[in-house]
Amino acid sequence: MTAAEPAASQDIAPSPGARRPPVPASARAAQPTQPTQPTQPTQPTQPTQPTQPTQPTQPTQPTQPTQPTQPTQPTQPTQPTQPTQPTQPTQPTQPTQPTQPTQPTQPTQPTQPTQLAQLAQPAQPAQPAQPAQPAQPAQPAQPAQPARGASAPRREPPAAPAGTPAKAADPPWSRAGAARSATAAPPVCTDHQPADASTRSQRVIDVLLGYLPADRRGRIREYLVLMRMDRPIGALLLLWPTWWALWFAANDFPPVGLLVIFTLGVFVMRAAGCVINDYADHDWLDAKVQRTRGRPMAAGRVSKQEALALFGGLLALAFVLVLFTNTLTILLSFVGAALAAIYPFTKRVTHLAQVVLGAAFGWSIPMAFAAVTGSLPPLCWLLFLANVLFSVIYDTEYAMVDREEDIRVGARSTAILFGDADLPILGVLMVTFVFAMLLAGTRAALPWPYFVGLAAAAGLFAWQQWIMRDRARAPCLAAFRNNNWVGFVLWAGLLLALAIR
Repeated sequence: MTAAEPAASQDIAPSPGARRPPVPASARAAQPTQPTQPTQPTQPTQPTQPTQPTQPTQPTQPTQPTQPTQPTQPTQPTQPTQPTQPTQPTQPTQPTQPTQPTQPTQPTQPTQPTQLAQLAQPAQPAQPAQPAQPAQPAQPAQPAQPARGASAPRREPPAAPAGTPAKAADPPWSRAGAARSATAAPPVCTDHQPADASTRSQRVIDVLLGYLPADRRGRIREYLVLMRMDRPIGALLLLWPTWWALWFAANDFPPVGLLVIFTLGVFVMRAAGCVINDYADHDWLDAKVQRTRGRPMAAGRVSKQEALALFGGLLALAFVLVLFTNTLTILLSFVGAALAAIYPFTKRVTHLAQVVLGAAFGWSIPMAFAAVTGSLPPLCWLLFLANVLFSVIYDTEYAMVDREEDIRVGARSTAILFGDADLPILGVLMVTFVFAMLLAGTRAALPWPYFVGLAAAAGLFAWQQWIMRDRARAPCLAAFRNNNWVGFVLWAGLLLALAIR
């Protein structure tokens, strides 16, 4: 094939409006036999076409990158310059398109692949424009939206990096925790039974109330709950020091009459102290604390007048019991009644309310010595000071249960005063109490069983420290109740020591 043959083929090209006649089957079969394809190296003469250099202006078409989604539109860019290309849409119908690589003999068709390549190549550089998406970080400008509306949204603190451990909340007894608790909403009073009531004691109360008329049982039950008869742990904590004093004062088994009087007096005075305590705390403290909001006065089931009448009746009964003792004991009883009445109100003015409670609970010790010996020896005051320490220990543990609510309400206690140093300070108080009881035993010249009981009490204190190490509510309440066994083992050791001497 000569160079003139392509020109001749261009002269006979059909016009744009003319329809190309179908190719005979014989001619189609003959196309694969074109051995002239090796003559393609003569195509380098195509650079003589001066009109093709105008195709580089097509890079302005990169604005059409969206057209590749239309499979039939890629031919449109070539229509302005090549009128023969409209015939190409018929090529997809030719099953012999795999033979199209032989069509490069047509000078105009070889340019089409290049044009498509040129269109494809500009489109590819346009794809890197997608990295413009990182402009999305400009979305933080959304906080400007508050300019449209009424109020600005609350700005959240920046999120902590991944893997950063969460900061532990400040304990409620710390300064930050106290500020947080002060703004917390108080719990709603919906309970009708104290959370720390003893199930066993309630069953005993139910048995006793079974002997009363049915229409009186409900009211008497409220009075018994107000006197804490459903929780005898407090009476036992008051009973053990009283028995210590009776046995120490008698230096043997005490007189039975005094033992009965002081045992009954412990329960009566403890009931009177609980009534006046609820009278003082029912509106400003008990109703806002989860553990105590079910108490009769806090829940509104017992009025103030009923509480005062009950308190006066209990004081009168205790005074009747004291009348069976001597004059010194009767005089000391007035001091004990005053301490019991003052204690509930000290929680509003001082953090040392537990010290006042220890003096009120421990005042039975001077009264016991006065009833047995008619005097107040130094051993009496040593036991009194030891009992004040003992009361501060167990009532601080008790106050640790409600420390967060007490901070919110504004109550004061040694648990709040000690703060983060509560356990070390309790440890010092425990050691001091054990040492005071050790001095009392050596002063009374007691034999070894007493000191065995004292060692058991020290072991119980160590166990309390262990279970309270996390300062959780339930362990602190369990430690408070465990002091009942501390008082018991000390009394048991004293009893055995005096029995074998």
